Amino acid sequence: MSVKTQSEDRLIKVLRELSEIYSPTGFTAAVLEYVAKTAKAAGIKSRYTNKGALIVGNHESPEIAVAGHIDTLGLMVKQIRPDGNLSFTRLGGPILQAFEGRTVRIFTETGKKLSGTLVLNNPAAHVNNKASETPRSDETMHIRLDAEVNSAKDTEKLGIQVGDFAAFEAGFEYTDTGFIKSHFLDDKAGCAAMIDAFLTLGGTALKKIPVMFFFSNYEEVGHGACAGIADSVKELLVVDMGVVGDGVTGNETSVSICVKDSSGPYDYNLRVRLAELARKNKLPYKLDVFPYYGSDGSAALRAGYDLRVGLIGPGVSASHGNERTHIKGLKATRDLILAYLKH
Repeated sequence: MSVKTQSEDRLIKVLRELSEIYSPTGFTAAVLEYVAKTAKAAGIKSRYTNKGALIVGNHESPEIAVAGHIDTLGLMVKQIRPDGNLSFTRLGGPILQAFEGRTVRIFTETGKKLSGTLVLNNPAAHVNNKASETPRSDETMHIRLDAEVNSAKDTEKLGIQVGDFAAFEAGFEYTDTGFIKSHFLDDKAGCAAMIDAFLTLGGTALKKIPVMFFFSNYEEVGHGACAGIADSVKELLVVDMGVVGDGVTGNETSVSICVKDSSGPYDYNLRVRLAELARKNKLPYKLDVFPYYGSDGSAALRAGYDLRVGLIGPGVSASHGNERTHIKGLKATRDLILAYLKH
């Protein structure tokens, strides 16, 4: 069994609890309420932006923002099919092959929660010998409802309609070797590190440290941090997943410091400072380039904010699919946030 310190226990507990709350982009009220209640219990204030993001902190004029996105990938009902099952449109970019066969929860406007499964059209191999060869797409897959429905009218009677959100279960698991396996570690792992950081600092210290923690709710569709950051902020530290895969240097046991993504380079002086802090505090880290990646930092800069922006995060394997990270990378991310704020 892996040895867990008290702080690591809290870090994993927070991540587990975040993962258990459904929060596809545009449907994040419940998970943000969890963050707000957690902050309040620690004597830390929070408030919502007009767009529904959450700001946590006790300083009146923050000069630093630490931002992570609480929204995840998901689905939305696009059409009720003639057989009563559901066609869907994607929220963000989930890799459908990674979610095939997974349970989906459909949330109706009246507050009902119904279950279903993401399946291929005509999925039975005994009647469809091309099932394994069929490309997985919005057009070749559907949500099979766990209800006795045979027509669109049957489904409408359940209260389901076009525009209802559909969310996947995360399937969170923390192994005795220190790995965390779950959908949506992008970016609930980063948000857990942020929450553990502000809990470690506490309400009194956060009155003196000029920081706001910004939990955005529309990052997966590109406009999370384009509004809501205080005018007094001069630096933005984005906490999002680090990429693990061919052609990059990141790994699951380190904190990644992104030097460039698809939107361009991050602030050079800030990334040098972050690397120096990682070395000084003996934190495992990797400098990296993420070729097919954008962040809340990208959104903020495109919106015209005059900010120096950096990006860090725990290395996450198989992004937008069956994701995995490690407690070492998660802890290194939390500790780099703390070192940055105390510097």
